[in-house]
Amino acid sequence: MKQQTLAMAADQSFEHYRKPTRRDVFLETMERILPWQALCAVIAPYYPKAGNGRPPIGLERMLRIHFLQHWFNLADLACEEALYDSPGLRRFVGIDLGREPVPDATTLLKFRHLLERHQLGEQLFAEAGRVLQESGMTVKTGTIVDATIIAAPSSTKNAERARDPEMHQTKKGQQWYFGMKLHIGVDSHSGLAHSAVVTPANVHDKHPLPQLLHGDEKRVYGDNAYQGQVAQIRTKAPQAKDFTNERVRRRKDEPADEVRRAKNRTKSKVRAKVEHVFAVVKRLWGFTKVRYRGLVKNANRAFTALALANLYLARRRLTGEVRP
Repeated sequence: MKQQTLAMAADQSFEHYRKPTRRDVFLETMERILPWQALCAVIAPYYPKAGNGRPPIGLERMLRIHFLQHWFNLADLACEEALYDSPGLRRFVGIDLGREPVPDATTLLKFRHLLERHQLGEQLFAEAGRVLQESGMTVKTGTIVDATIIAAPSSTKNAERARDPEMHQTKKGQQWYFGMKLHIGVDSHSGLAHSAVVTPANVHDKHPLPQLLHGDEKRVYGDNAYQGQVAQIRTKAPQAKDFTNERVRRRKDEPADEVRRAKNRTKSKVRAKVEHVFAVVKRLWGFTKVRYRGLVKNANRAFTALALANLYLARRRLTGEVRP
């Protein structure tokens, strides 16, 4: 058993009236459900090994800190300071300030660059999917497709005096947006994302459609941006039927097509599951704006966030509270 220092004992023993916060409960849940060994195995072949120089920080510790950055939307320096400030975060990571310092912001930056260089965010997403399938949550024959805009700074007040060249603008309704798009394919039964594509914001939702399908679909759901894409769907899923919503335009001199509207409402009850994934990634974890320049860095963040979102959405089934 590891001997406690006075610093760690002060965090755990001297606060007699402390009660668990929602953050404590969340971290305890993620501690239980995340397959740490499997996720570390994805990164281990690329992680520095101990040699003649200073030994590297433990891989699992760095991965825990990296996940904290996603969950609480923390930049590198902000994450370092949060770890010094919060005993709860230090307990999750396993840092005892009586024995060791918190890894500095540069170390966190280098770890993130390692993941980006080898596209390990995408591999973590795939590994999380494999773990979920092994636990009984298999991909069924229905897929919901959708896309969301992630905003990027449109200002040119920077060193290059230019906007990010890999981001573009698009018009949605009467509003213009600048940034990128996150396209996802979600299983219609479990509500978990099984595929994703990152593009500039000006790419139409329909273009990455085949990449969001796994090929065994019988039904494909989507909003009316995907209407009329049967040929695209069939290139990847030959047996799939088009269950995307149809446009219903009401004119002054014509009554509304109530049959179509009723069908759209029925389809939307299934299609709504895709919004649960976006709610976790964007609303709960704050990925409403890009943090880095370029699509590669932000795609790495997006894939990692989707992997964590899948595990979070499946937390009750992973802990046995609900059967798959």
